[in-house]
Amino acid sequence: MTGNITFTMIKPSAFEAGYTGNILALIEQGGYKIKAMKKICLSKAEAGLFYEMHFGKPFYEELTSFMSSGPIVAAVLEKENAVEAFRKFIGATDPSKAEKGTIRNLYGKNLGENAVHGSDSDESAEREATFFFSLIERS
Repeated sequence: MTGNITFTMIKPSAFEAGYTGNILALIEQGGYKIKAMKKICLSKAEAGLFYEMHFGKPFYEELTSFMSSGPIVAAVLEKENAVEAFRKFIGATDPSKAEKGTIRNLYGKNLGENAVHGSDSDESAEREATFFFSLIERS
């Protein structure tokens, strides 16, 4: 059974470039309901905690440094089959390979600075949403 929530973050480079409003508008136009949202600056330690499953991988240091380099916008989104639908909606991780018109195709710079994060499973969506938002914030 698939869930009806997913988690996303607008990454620091997309935020800095002024793409937040456009990205949020596309998300809403795509039929996603924003259940919770906040702008926040992650510390390096907080980014490390969020990405702990990647600890020890070659890209971990670069990833946590980037994600703590400026503000992000975190959001819990609701839609039927949310995780799978959103992954398709945002496009491939590498913006140069993302389908035309997807968020990563439109606003991503490169593999690391690909504009947005999207949960990769229902379990990840719940864990990531809980990392940033209490249940009362998600209601």
